[in-house]
Amino acid sequence: MRNVNINHLKSLQNEVLRGLAFYQEELKILQNRLEEIVIDNNKNVVMENVGHFENQLLIQRNNIDELKHDVNAHLQHLKSQLVHSPDFVSEGSAAENDDLYERYLIEEKTINDLRKEFNRFATKWM
Repeated sequence: MRNVNINHLKSLQNEVLRGLAFYQEELKILQNRLEEIVIDNNKNVVMENVGHFENQLLIQRNNIDELKHDVNAHLQHLKSQLVHSPDFVSEGSAAENDDLYERYLIEEKTINDLRKEFNRFATKWM
């Protein structure tokens, strides 16, 4: 089994954690705007969409929390490997890191799509 330099993995992990923190804040902003729409409107059409967005925001917050947990657990796993070799981890750990990064990219796209959908809705009702 081949070993992989840890510097690349650390860089990806840091990018993911910073990105997830950014998207957590983004979801809070969307939630606040959604609450403003609810205060200003009480039409059935608006309220149906509000329910949709509330559910989507909740799902994405849960996805972010789960991904952050998995990234932090992976970081702990990497730290335990570094005890044996200070600069390298196993190829399997690198593959797991790549899988986590792929999950992050999917989450990023999902949130960006949700934001676009929400902004179209918000411009109509704000």
